[in-house]
Amino acid sequence: MNKSDLIRRISSKLNHLTKKDVEEGSSIIIQHLTNSLHNENRIELRGFGSFSLRKRKERFSRNPKSGKSILIGSKSYLYFRPSKNLKDINN
Repeated sequence: MNKSDLIRRISSKLNHLTKKDVEEGSSIIIQHLTNSLHNENRIELRGFGSFSLRKRKERFSRNPKSGKSILIGSKSYLYFRPSKNLKDINN
C-alpha cells in the first residue's frame, strides 16, 4: 500500500472529509513523524509498533570488483519493532 492508496481508503470510510482534507492530514502526520525521528526521538503507535533510530558502527567492507578493503563510516538506520498485536495477526 502506498500513500495514495491509504488516502483513498481513509476518505472512502470518512465521508464527511474530502480527499484533500485526508491528504493534508496524512502529510502533516508523516511530517511530524519524520521530524521526530530526525531529532532521534522514539515513536510508539500502540497496537502497531515502535520506530527508532539505531547506530551502525563503522566497519571495513570489501569492494567486490577490485577486492580492495574500504572503511564505511558509522550511520543511523531506522528500526521498527512490531507490537504484540501486530505479531499475533500473522499467527
